[in-house]
Amino acid sequence: MAAANILHLGTKELRSLLRDPIMLVLIAYSFTVGIYAFAKAVPDTLHNAPISIVDEDRSQLSARIGDAFYPPLFLKPVQIGLGELDARMDAGLDTFALIIPVNFQRDVQAGRTPAIQLEVDATRMSQAFAGSGYIRAIVEGEIRKFVQKGRADVAPPVDLVLNARYNPQLYKFWFSAVMELINNITMLSIVLTGAALIREREHGTVEHLLVMPVTPFEIMAGKVWSMALVVLVASLASLLFLVRGVLSIPIQGAILLFLAGTALHLFATTSLGIYLGTLVRSMPQFGLLLMLVILPLQVLSGSLTPRESMPALVQWLMLVAPNTHFVMLAQAILYRGAGLSVVWPQFLALAIIGSVLFCLSLTRFRKTIGTMA
Repeated sequence: MAAANILHLGTKELRSLLRDPIMLVLIAYSFTVGIYAFAKAVPDTLHNAPISIVDEDRSQLSARIGDAFYPPLFLKPVQIGLGELDARMDAGLDTFALIIPVNFQRDVQAGRTPAIQLEVDATRMSQAFAGSGYIRAIVEGEIRKFVQKGRADVAPPVDLVLNARYNPQLYKFWFSAVMELINNITMLSIVLTGAALIREREHGTVEHLLVMPVTPFEIMAGKVWSMALVVLVASLASLLFLVRGVLSIPIQGAILLFLAGTALHLFATTSLGIYLGTLVRSMPQFGLLLMLVILPLQVLSGSLTPRESMPALVQWLMLVAPNTHFVMLAQAILYRGAGLSVVWPQFLALAIIGSVLFCLSLTRFRKTIGTMA
Protein backbone atom coordinates (compact mmCIF):
# COMPACT_ATOMS: atom_id res chain seq x y z
CA MET A 1 0.00 0.00 0.00
CA ALA A 2 2.83 2.41 0.82
CA ALA A 3 4.52 1.72 -2.52
CA ALA A 4 1.26 2.34 -4.36
CA ASN A 5 0.74 5.59 -2.49
CA ILE A 6 4.27 6.76 -3.33
CA LEU A 7 3.68 5.88 -6.99
CA HIS A 8 0.36 7.72 -7.17
CA LEU A 9 1.67 10.76 -5.30
CA GLY A 10 4.69 10.95 -7.63
CA THR A 11 2.41 10.66 -10.66
CA LYS A 12 0.36 13.56 -9.26
CA GLU A 13 3.56 15.63 -9.06
CA LEU A 14 4.36 14.87 -12.69
CA ARG A 15 0.89 15.99 -13.75
CA SER A 16 1.27 19.19 -11.73
CA LEU A 17 4.63 19.85 -13.39
CA LEU A 18 3.11 19.40 -16.85
CA ARG A 19 0.61 22.15 -15.99
CA ASP A 20 3.37 24.54 -14.97
CA PRO A 21 4.71 26.17 -18.18
CA ILE A 22 7.31 28.26 -16.35
CA MET A 23 9.01 25.18 -14.89
CA LEU A 24 8.84 23.35 -18.22
CA VAL A 25 10.53 26.26 -19.99
CA LEU A 26 13.19 26.39 -17.26
CA ILE A 27 13.93 22.68 -17.67
CA ALA A 28 14.10 22.89 -21.47
CA TYR A 29 16.30 25.99 -21.41
CA SER A 30 18.70 24.66 -18.75
CA PHE A 31 19.45 21.45 -20.62
CA THR A 32 19.64 22.91 -24.14
CA VAL A 33 20.27 26.61 -24.73
CA GLY A 34 21.87 27.16 -21.32
CA ILE A 35 24.49 24.48 -21.86
CA TYR A 36 25.18 25.43 -25.49
CA ALA A 37 25.52 29.13 -24.67
CA PHE A 38 27.84 28.46 -21.74
CA ALA A 39 30.05 26.26 -23.92
CA LYS A 40 30.12 28.35 -27.09
CA ALA A 41 28.79 31.87 -26.69
CA VAL A 42 31.09 33.04 -23.89
CA PRO A 43 34.42 31.24 -24.32
CA ASP A 44 37.04 31.92 -21.68
CA THR A 45 39.89 31.08 -24.03
CA LEU A 46 41.31 32.95 -27.03
CA HIS A 47 39.11 32.56 -30.10
CA ASN A 48 38.92 34.84 -33.16
CA ALA A 49 40.37 37.79 -31.29
CA PRO A 50 40.49 40.96 -33.45
CA ILE A 51 44.00 42.38 -33.89
CA SER A 52 45.43 45.29 -35.86
CA ILE A 53 49.05 46.02 -36.78
CA VAL A 54 50.72 49.40 -37.14
CA ASP A 55 53.65 48.50 -39.40
CA GLU A 56 55.98 51.50 -39.56
CA ASP A 57 58.94 49.36 -40.62
CA ARG A 58 57.51 47.78 -43.81
CA SER A 59 60.22 45.17 -43.78
CA GLN A 60 60.41 41.45 -44.44
CA LEU A 61 60.48 40.71 -40.72
CA SER A 62 57.45 42.89 -39.93
CA ALA A 63 55.50 41.26 -42.76
CA ARG A 64 56.47 37.85 -41.42
CA ILE A 65 55.19 38.77 -37.97
CA GLY A 66 51.90 40.00 -39.43
CA ASP A 67 51.39 36.75 -41.35
CA ALA A 68 51.83 34.71 -38.16
CA PHE A 69 48.41 35.70 -36.81
CA TYR A 70 45.51 33.68 -38.23
CA PRO A 71 42.31 31.91 -37.11
CA PRO A 72 41.12 30.31 -34.92
CA LEU A 73 43.12 32.19 -32.27
CA PHE A 74 43.11 35.55 -34.08
CA LEU A 75 41.20 37.13 -36.92
CA LYS A 76 43.26 38.19 -39.92
CA PRO A 77 45.22 41.30 -38.82
CA VAL A 78 44.09 44.69 -40.09
CA GLN A 79 46.88 47.01 -41.24
CA ILE A 80 46.21 50.49 -39.84
CA GLY A 81 48.01 53.78 -39.34
CA LEU A 82 49.16 55.05 -35.98
CA GLY A 83 46.50 57.76 -36.01
CA GLU A 84 43.71 55.17 -36.27
CA LEU A 85 44.79 53.15 -33.24
CA ASP A 86 43.05 55.08 -30.45
CA ALA A 87 39.80 55.46 -32.36
CA ARG A 88 39.59 51.76 -33.13
CA MET A 89 40.33 50.85 -29.51
CA ASP A 90 37.70 53.29 -28.25
CA ALA A 91 35.15 51.81 -30.66
CA GLY A 92 35.95 48.26 -29.50
CA LEU A 93 37.05 47.14 -32.97
CA ASP A 94 40.37 45.71 -31.77
CA THR A 95 41.30 43.69 -28.72
CA PHE A 96 45.00 43.91 -29.60
CA ALA A 97 47.08 46.41 -31.56
CA LEU A 98 50.72 45.64 -32.33
CA ILE A 99 53.00 48.60 -33.15
CA ILE A 100 56.20 47.73 -35.05
CA PRO A 101 58.56 50.74 -35.06
CA VAL A 102 60.72 52.13 -37.86
CA ASN A 103 64.06 50.34 -38.51
CA PHE A 104 62.90 47.35 -36.51
CA GLN A 105 64.45 44.72 -38.81
CA ARG A 106 67.73 46.65 -39.10
CA ASP A 107 68.02 46.90 -35.31
CA VAL A 108 67.34 43.19 -34.92
CA GLN A 109 70.00 42.28 -37.47
CA ALA A 110 72.46 44.63 -35.77
CA GLY A 111 72.03 42.77 -32.48
CA ARG A 112 70.19 45.57 -30.74
CA THR A 113 66.97 44.99 -28.76
CA PRO A 114 64.25 47.17 -30.28
CA ALA A 115 60.89 47.40 -28.53
CA ILE A 116 57.53 46.40 -29.98
CA GLN A 117 54.51 47.97 -28.33
CA LEU A 118 51.35 45.93 -27.73
CA GLU A 119 48.12 47.76 -26.91
CA VAL A 120 45.52 45.57 -25.18
CA ASP A 121 41.85 46.23 -24.50
CA ALA A 122 41.81 44.93 -20.92
CA THR A 123 38.03 45.28 -20.60
CA ARG A 124 37.92 41.95 -22.45
CA MET A 125 39.71 40.33 -19.58
CA SER A 126 39.58 36.65 -20.52
CA GLN A 127 40.96 37.18 -24.04
CA ALA A 128 43.35 39.94 -22.99
CA PHE A 129 45.12 37.74 -20.43
CA ALA A 130 45.52 34.72 -22.69
CA GLY A 131 46.12 36.69 -25.90
CA SER A 132 49.05 38.72 -24.53
CA GLY A 133 50.95 35.52 -23.85
CA TYR A 134 50.15 34.10 -27.28
CA ILE A 135 51.26 37.29 -29.06
CA ARG A 136 54.51 37.42 -27.12
CA ALA A 137 55.29 33.80 -28.01
CA ILE A 138 54.40 34.33 -31.69
CA VAL A 139 56.52 37.47 -32.07
CA GLU A 140 59.52 35.97 -30.29
CA GLY A 141 59.23 32.80 -32.36
CA GLU A 142 59.16 34.68 -35.67
CA ILE A 143 62.12 36.87 -34.67
CA ARG A 144 64.13 33.83 -33.60
CA LYS A 145 63.43 32.06 -36.91
CA PHE A 146 64.37 35.17 -38.87
CA VAL A 147 67.64 35.65 -37.01
CA GLN A 148 68.61 31.96 -37.32
CA LYS A 149 67.79 31.80 -41.03
CA GLY A 150 70.67 30.21 -42.86
CA ARG A 151 72.31 28.99 -39.68
CA ALA A 152 72.39 25.51 -38.32
CA ASP A 153 69.66 24.98 -35.78
CA VAL A 154 70.95 24.40 -32.29
CA ALA A 155 69.05 21.59 -30.60
CA PRO A 156 67.66 22.53 -27.18
CA PRO A 157 69.16 20.68 -24.20
CA VAL A 158 65.74 19.29 -23.26
CA ASP A 159 62.92 18.22 -25.57
CA LEU A 160 59.54 18.58 -23.85
CA VAL A 161 56.96 16.29 -25.41
CA LEU A 162 53.36 17.36 -24.74
CA ASN A 163 50.82 14.55 -24.48
CA ALA A 164 47.32 15.94 -23.82
CA ARG A 165 45.15 13.05 -22.68
CA TYR A 166 41.34 12.95 -22.88
CA ASN A 167 41.27 16.26 -24.78
CA PRO A 168 44.06 16.24 -27.41
CA GLN A 169 42.97 19.52 -29.06
CA LEU A 170 42.66 21.26 -25.66
CA TYR A 171 39.13 22.42 -26.44
CA LYS A 172 37.92 24.33 -23.38
CA PHE A 173 34.25 23.99 -24.32
CA TRP A 174 34.52 20.23 -23.77
CA PHE A 175 34.98 20.97 -20.09
CA SER A 176 32.52 23.87 -19.96
CA ALA A 177 29.59 22.01 -21.53
CA VAL A 178 29.80 18.94 -19.29
CA MET A 179 30.31 20.97 -16.12
CA GLU A 180 27.34 23.19 -16.98
CA LEU A 181 25.27 20.04 -17.38
CA ILE A 182 26.43 18.88 -13.93
CA ASN A 183 25.59 22.26 -12.37
CA ASN A 184 22.15 22.32 -13.97
CA ILE A 185 21.37 18.85 -12.65
CA THR A 186 22.07 20.11 -9.13
CA MET A 187 20.16 23.35 -9.58
CA LEU A 188 17.04 21.89 -11.22
CA SER A 189 16.69 19.04 -8.76
CA ILE A 190 16.69 21.46 -5.81
CA VAL A 191 14.39 23.95 -7.55
CA LEU A 192 11.81 21.41 -8.71
CA THR A 193 11.36 19.62 -5.41
CA GLY A 194 11.28 22.81 -3.37
CA ALA A 195 8.82 24.37 -5.82
CA ALA A 196 6.64 21.25 -5.74
CA LEU A 197 6.32 21.54 -1.98
CA ILE A 198 5.58 25.26 -2.06
CA ARG A 199 3.08 24.70 -4.89
CA GLU A 200 1.06 22.50 -2.51
CA ARG A 201 0.79 25.40 -0.07
CA GLU A 202 0.01 28.05 -2.68
CA HIS A 203 -2.64 25.94 -4.44
CA GLY A 204 -4.25 24.85 -1.19
CA THR A 205 -3.82 21.12 -1.81
CA VAL A 206 -2.03 20.46 1.48
CA GLU A 207 -5.40 20.04 3.18
CA HIS A 208 -6.29 17.29 0.72
CA LEU A 209 -3.07 15.42 1.55
CA LEU A 210 -3.68 15.72 5.30
CA VAL A 211 -7.07 14.03 5.11
CA MET A 212 -5.81 11.23 2.86
CA PRO A 213 -4.54 7.94 4.31
CA VAL A 214 -0.90 8.77 3.46
CA THR A 215 2.11 9.41 5.66
CA PRO A 216 4.63 12.28 5.46
CA PHE A 217 7.20 9.73 4.28
CA GLU A 218 5.01 8.74 1.34
CA ILE A 219 4.31 12.37 0.42
CA MET A 220 7.98 13.26 0.50
CA ALA A 221 9.10 10.09 -1.31
CA GLY A 222 6.58 10.78 -4.08
CA LYS A 223 8.02 14.23 -4.66
CA VAL A 224 11.60 12.96 -4.55
CA TRP A 225 11.27 10.16 -7.09
CA SER A 226 9.12 12.13 -9.54
CA MET A 227 11.30 15.24 -9.67
CA ALA A 228 14.48 13.13 -9.73
CA LEU A 229 13.08 11.18 -12.69
CA VAL A 230 12.37 14.39 -14.62
CA VAL A 231 15.91 15.70 -14.11
CA LEU A 232 17.45 12.28 -14.85
CA VAL A 233 15.61 11.94 -18.17
CA ALA A 234 16.36 15.53 -19.16
CA SER A 235 20.06 15.15 -18.32
CA LEU A 236 20.31 11.90 -20.31
CA ALA A 237 18.68 13.52 -23.35
CA SER A 238 20.99 16.53 -23.06
CA LEU A 239 24.08 14.33 -22.70
CA LEU A 240 23.24 12.23 -25.74
CA PHE A 241 21.75 14.75 -28.16
CA LEU A 242 23.38 18.05 -27.21
CA VAL A 243 26.73 17.27 -25.60
CA ARG A 244 27.65 14.22 -27.67
CA GLY A 245 25.58 15.06 -30.75
CA VAL A 246 25.47 18.81 -31.42
CA LEU A 247 28.71 19.75 -29.64
CA SER A 248 30.52 16.52 -30.70
CA ILE A 249 32.09 16.03 -27.28
CA PRO A 250 33.24 12.42 -26.86
CA ILE A 251 32.00 10.54 -23.80
CA GLN A 252 34.74 8.22 -22.57
CA GLY A 253 32.99 6.19 -19.86
CA ALA A 254 29.83 4.12 -19.42
CA ILE A 255 26.69 6.25 -19.55
CA LEU A 256 24.78 3.77 -17.38
CA LEU A 257 27.38 4.14 -14.64
CA PHE A 258 27.08 7.92 -14.88
CA LEU A 259 23.28 7.65 -14.65
CA ALA A 260 23.60 5.50 -11.53
CA GLY A 261 25.78 8.16 -9.93
CA THR A 262 23.35 10.85 -11.08
CA ALA A 263 20.46 8.99 -9.45
CA LEU A 264 22.33 8.89 -6.13
CA HIS A 265 23.14 12.58 -6.44
CA LEU A 266 19.49 13.38 -7.19
CA PHE A 267 18.44 11.44 -4.10
CA ALA A 268 20.55 13.86 -2.06
CA THR A 269 19.69 17.11 -3.85
CA THR A 270 15.95 16.48 -4.07
CA SER A 271 15.96 15.80 -0.33
CA LEU A 272 17.79 19.10 0.13
CA GLY A 273 15.15 20.82 -1.99
CA ILE A 274 12.40 19.47 0.27
CA TYR A 275 14.26 20.73 3.32
CA LEU A 276 14.66 24.22 1.84
CA GLY A 277 10.99 24.21 0.85
CA THR A 278 9.97 23.72 4.48
CA LEU A 279 11.94 26.79 5.57
CA VAL A 280 9.97 29.31 3.49
CA ARG A 281 6.32 30.09 2.80
CA SER A 282 6.37 31.46 -0.77
CA MET A 283 8.23 31.16 -4.06
CA PRO A 284 9.92 34.60 -3.77
CA GLN A 285 11.36 33.57 -0.40
CA PHE A 286 12.44 30.27 -1.91
CA GLY A 287 14.21 32.08 -4.74
CA LEU A 288 16.17 34.25 -2.31
CA LEU A 289 17.14 31.21 -0.26
CA LEU A 290 18.34 29.41 -3.39
CA MET A 291 20.81 32.21 -4.09
CA LEU A 292 22.42 31.59 -0.72
CA VAL A 293 22.63 27.83 -1.28
CA ILE A 294 23.19 27.10 -4.96
CA LEU A 295 25.91 29.68 -5.67
CA PRO A 296 28.32 28.40 -2.98
CA LEU A 297 27.56 24.81 -3.95
CA GLN A 298 28.44 25.40 -7.60
CA VAL A 299 31.41 27.73 -7.11
CA LEU A 300 33.11 25.60 -4.45
CA SER A 301 32.30 22.14 -5.78
CA GLY A 302 35.17 22.02 -8.29
CA SER A 303 32.99 22.40 -11.39
CA LEU A 304 34.24 25.93 -12.15
CA THR A 305 37.70 25.94 -10.54
CA PRO A 306 39.84 23.03 -9.30
CA ARG A 307 39.31 22.17 -5.66
CA GLU A 308 43.09 22.02 -5.20
CA SER A 309 43.30 25.79 -5.73
CA MET A 310 40.93 26.46 -2.82
CA PRO A 311 41.92 26.85 0.84
CA ALA A 312 42.24 23.57 2.71
CA LEU A 313 39.40 24.48 5.07
CA VAL A 314 37.02 25.04 2.16
CA GLN A 315 38.03 21.72 0.61
CA TRP A 316 37.21 19.88 3.83
CA LEU A 317 33.93 21.71 4.39
CA MET A 318 32.72 21.03 0.85
CA LEU A 319 33.07 17.28 1.38
CA VAL A 320 29.66 17.39 3.06
CA ALA A 321 28.11 18.81 -0.14
CA PRO A 322 26.75 16.14 -2.52
CA ASN A 323 27.70 17.93 -5.73
CA THR A 324 31.39 17.94 -4.73
CA HIS A 325 31.42 14.16 -5.01
CA PHE A 326 29.16 14.27 -8.07
CA VAL A 327 31.60 16.55 -9.90
CA MET A 328 34.50 14.18 -9.12
CA LEU A 329 32.41 11.21 -10.20
CA ALA A 330 31.25 12.83 -13.45
CA GLN A 331 34.72 14.01 -14.45
CA ALA A 332 36.19 10.57 -13.79
CA ILE A 333 33.52 8.73 -15.79
CA LEU A 334 32.77 11.11 -18.67
CA TYR A 335 36.30 12.45 -19.22
CA ARG A 336 38.61 9.61 -18.20
CA GLY A 337 36.41 6.55 -18.70
CA ALA A 338 36.72 5.41 -15.10
CA GLY A 339 34.85 2.34 -13.87
CA LEU A 340 33.15 1.50 -10.60
CA SER A 341 36.46 0.39 -9.09
CA VAL A 342 37.64 4.01 -9.33
CA VAL A 343 34.52 5.98 -8.41
CA TRP A 344 33.06 3.77 -5.66
CA PRO A 345 34.19 6.21 -2.92
CA GLN A 346 32.05 8.94 -4.53
CA PHE A 347 29.11 6.52 -4.83
CA LEU A 348 29.43 5.67 -1.14
CA ALA A 349 29.71 9.33 -0.14
CA LEU A 350 26.60 10.26 -2.15
CA ALA A 351 24.64 7.39 -0.60
CA ILE A 352 25.59 8.49 2.93
CA ILE A 353 24.97 12.21 2.30
CA GLY A 354 21.67 11.45 0.58
CA SER A 355 20.47 9.27 3.47
CA VAL A 356 21.35 11.95 6.01
CA LEU A 357 19.65 14.71 4.00
CA PHE A 358 16.57 12.56 3.46
CA CYS A 359 16.23 11.82 7.20
CA LEU A 360 16.74 15.48 8.11
CA SER A 361 14.23 16.62 5.50
CA LEU A 362 11.68 14.01 6.58
CA THR A 363 12.00 15.08 10.23
CA ARG A 364 11.56 18.72 9.27
CA PHE A 365 8.69 17.88 6.92
CA ARG A 366 6.80 15.99 9.64
CA LYS A 367 7.10 18.95 12.00
CA THR A 368 5.94 21.55 9.49
CA ILE A 369 3.32 19.73 7.37
CA GLY A 370 0.55 20.69 9.80
CA THR A 371 1.45 24.39 9.65
CA MET A 372 1.57 24.36 5.83
CA ALA A 373 -2.21 24.00 5.55
